[in-house]
Amino acid sequence: MNIPIVDLKVQYQSIKEEIDKAIQSVIENTAFIKGEYVQQFERDYAEAYGAKHVVSCGNGTDALYITLKAMDIGPGDEVITTAHSWISTSETITQAGANVVFVDIDKDYYTIDTNLIEEKITKKTKVIIPVHIYGQPVNMTEIMRIAKKYNLKVIEDCAQAHFAEWDNKYVGTIGDAGTFSFFPGKNLGAYGDAGCIVTNNNALAEKMRMFANHGALIKHEHHIEGINSRLDGLQAAILSVKLKYISQWTALRIDRATYYSALLNGNPDIMTPIIHSSSKHVFHLYVVQVKNRDKLQHHLKNNGIASAIHYPVPLPFMKAYEYLEYSPEDFPNIYATHQKILSLPMFPELSDDQIECIVDIINDFH
Repeated sequence: MNIPIVDLKVQYQSIKEEIDKAIQSVIENTAFIKGEYVQQFERDYAEAYGAKHVVSCGNGTDALYITLKAMDIGPGDEVITTAHSWISTSETITQAGANVVFVDIDKDYYTIDTNLIEEKITKKTKVIIPVHIYGQPVNMTEIMRIAKKYNLKVIEDCAQAHFAEWDNKYVGTIGDAGTFSFFPGKNLGAYGDAGCIVTNNNALAEKMRMFANHGALIKHEHHIEGINSRLDGLQAAILSVKLKYISQWTALRIDRATYYSALLNGNPDIMTPIIHSSSKHVFHLYVVQVKNRDKLQHHLKNNGIASAIHYPVPLPFMKAYEYLEYSPEDFPNIYATHQKILSLPMFPELSDDQIECIVDIINDFH
């Protein structure tokens, strides 16, 4: 049995008629940039999140950059974030002109260790970017307590956590803004690059809209210099269709993860995901820890099972940040963890038979 880590084809087949109709409608109306389909998706997403504003943009990386620039973050400022994320989280900080300050992870949840944040705060600190990695929410109670204490802004990186919850609140609506990626493999994915920002701050939303559209809200009226980062009509129409199914798909992801864990918990060599009692984990990824990770991954591949490592090199140890001169002792949790983490196939349509096959192959190895 060959099992991919994500199967976008099977999802498309389940909603093919609606997707094809939406795409055809955009083409027939030549509403490719801005326009009614983008506006409709922004309204739909705002309603789903109970948020005042959704600012769509080209991708999740731009969403972070736009938000930082709208908050006037620049040279001399410091932004605190996790040592464990995709590079877009950190590169947007430096591209905005600020200095990135990494914090180690909580080894149980893979998210930023909130107990280590305050010691990293200086007079130059302006923003905290918690990343809801794999679909697991950060402890936002602590993040907001710290932010209030030190008068800091909070940008939630929700690229992997669509409709995840902390204390019964959607992540992305707790801080000052939440940024989202709609990369095709995400829980809510477009058929190309796409992203958005959620906020309840009127002034911030206006500035973000302006910055994302060459500094203009009205054509040719450029109040500031901005960038070109627009969600196109095709992706917006596709996302509006898929948004109708996100609750169903999320429930299936949770169910699939629960079944995985039930079968794997009997294996003493495998550490299954730990879910915080205050969170709703939406399982963008199903990540286990195993000592002989590379050998297991090779064994899975030989048996037709795809897997991945998210991520093989922690941010502080990437060549891009070697100028910061970090050592493993600076981030002991992520340094130890990154050598053991393995992402197993995870998508809503994953069947019991497929999961049982994967678990049998893992148990056969161990």
